[in-house]
Amino acid sequence: MLLARSVCQMKSRARCKACGTVVDWLESRPKFSSSIAGASMVDTSERLARLRALMREQDFNVGAFVVPSEDEHFSEYPSEADQRRAFISGFNGSAGCAIVTLKDAFLFTDGRYFLQAEQQLDRNWTLMKQGLPDVPTWQEFLSKDLDQGTRVGIDPTLISASEALRLTKSLGHSELIPLLQNPVDIVWASDRPQRPTNKVFILDVKYTGETFSSKLQRVREEMAKKNAVAMAVTLLDEVAWLFNLRGTDIEFNPVFFAYAIVEEDSAILFINEAQVDDAVKTHFGQEVRIKPYEEFLPYLKGLTNSGLVRKEQPVLLGDKTSIAVVYVLGEENVAIVPSPVAAMKAIKNSTEIEGFRQCHIRDGAALARYFAWLEEQLNNGVVLSESEGADKLKEFRSELELFRGLSFTTISSTGPNAAIIHYSPDPKNCATITKDEYLDGTTDVTRTWHFGTPSEDEKRAFTRVLQGHIAIDSAIFPTGTTDSWARRALWQDGLDYRHGTGHGVGHFLNVHEGPQGIGTRIDPYPRPPTLTRARRAGVLRRRPWGIRIENVVVVREVDTRHNFGSAYLGFERLTMCPIQTTLLDTSLFTAEETAWLNAYHAEVACKGSAAAPRAGCAGAGVAREAASAAGTVYGLRVTVYHMLDTGHGRV
Repeated sequence: MLLARSVCQMKSRARCKACGTVVDWLESRPKFSSSIAGASMVDTSERLARLRALMREQDFNVGAFVVPSEDEHFSEYPSEADQRRAFISGFNGSAGCAIVTLKDAFLFTDGRYFLQAEQQLDRNWTLMKQGLPDVPTWQEFLSKDLDQGTRVGIDPTLISASEALRLTKSLGHSELIPLLQNPVDIVWASDRPQRPTNKVFILDVKYTGETFSSKLQRVREEMAKKNAVAMAVTLLDEVAWLFNLRGTDIEFNPVFFAYAIVEEDSAILFINEAQVDDAVKTHFGQEVRIKPYEEFLPYLKGLTNSGLVRKEQPVLLGDKTSIAVVYVLGEENVAIVPSPVAAMKAIKNSTEIEGFRQCHIRDGAALARYFAWLEEQLNNGVVLSESEGADKLKEFRSELELFRGLSFTTISSTGPNAAIIHYSPDPKNCATITKDEYLDGTTDVTRTWHFGTPSEDEKRAFTRVLQGHIAIDSAIFPTGTTDSWARRALWQDGLDYRHGTGHGVGHFLNVHEGPQGIGTRIDPYPRPPTLTRARRAGVLRRRPWGIRIENVVVVREVDTRHNFGSAYLGFERLTMCPIQTTLLDTSLFTAEETAWLNAYHAEVACKGSAAAPRAGCAGAGVAREAASAAGTVYGLRVTVYHMLDTGHGRV
């Protein structure tokens, strides 16, 4: 059984390689290894010994040191140069926090990464499985498990102001110590990669649907509500969205290293000037000044020293801004709020939503073509590794004009590896598959396929996952969480999954985007409709397999007969990729669920066939392959999918 998850970013038009030259967004990027790789183990003994020696030195003098995953911009997927937690621990999943004391080392992560962490951490580390009973968060651990009076070292550029202020209050007799230099960087020394400084490029308003001037004006309106004289924007995707720019500094994320400050009558972009060409300068005109990246904090200090910034006229900061920024400005001179830029970015306009629709139609075509190819290869006795499967899918996508590369490493996993949620195959050491980002949007789709005879247990689990997926897709609800809709069918069989059900998706930006989400601890709808999110249901077992189905949807208001208390919401599905029917246990399926699946496949067929003539490629061949991949089984009608090309997606 193969679980395939793929993420892409695309333009609104595409055609095959035979029809024109391919523009590869990744061609000029440095060839780093994937930041999320297969499960290999690193001996961290020497690294930890050197780190502890530094912690004992007078310049540091700390009994514990916190090593988070994020960079100064709180990127979920930092560049190779900023993966300090991965370097010191050997665990390279995207979420986790390391705490190193003078005697012990602890790695905290959530249920998405338990299996991966168990395989990657060596004997020096204790895995702390956050979310399980009696397992503290790393913040709770610092306040309750360390000896009283412990000096807890942090890099103030890597801890948010909100987090640091909470920690300071909770530590009791212990003390939070901001360090002027990160000791992990000293241990890493010359082996640490350099940050990329690639050219940024303009994302045309025909894709964004709004000029950067309009966006800046909306930010100023939010500043006025707080009587703020400026707003500092520190998250990379917020900077990129605000100025209608994209970059290639971080693998799989079309962002670039920069800060921004928006003032009442001007805006400043702090960036390595070598990354900005004349086209970008013309794009900005007189509205935006460009200053070196390193001048961001000194500029803020200058605002404070000038007397322009004070308690009554603060600088507006998003709630993920580092405590280092607050130290520079003074705690009394800032207003920390949920980032208004994040909220603006989460609400997609009509141009962005249409781009999402179109790129998902293309993306579904590539997936159908890939699954058909894979089934044919296996039926012919071809031996393929997980890595070879992922490479073939990327090949199908790269044949399309204006393909912009993957926004996440393809999760091509078979058997036990499918239970590792963000698994990515190592070409040198991965399993064999056996029969047992586009300019107009970002896709995030997961499908599970079986190329043989599934067991009754596999079919039942797959059906329960699909039932949860259908339930949440069909839901009409007032503002509030819908997480339990996806889990109810699984709960009937005593199954579940240790992660959220949905997350926001950026528009030709990061595949994981806040603040919206669906989960037991997430506020899913900070504002009304037009939020895009990936919605998934799954069961991830320790052995011997895992199942997930994931679509991208947009939140919409729904007309209901009555309107008790508030507006009612539902989902418009965007992902157009068939679901394998041979894995279904139809004895569990209701008539309504059968109708949903037939209607979904009819929609996939209709939208795919409409796109095929415009693409100008061999639609009939792809249609045949897609039909072969899906099949018609158990009376659940699966029609022919006349689809072509693809974009920026995750299988």
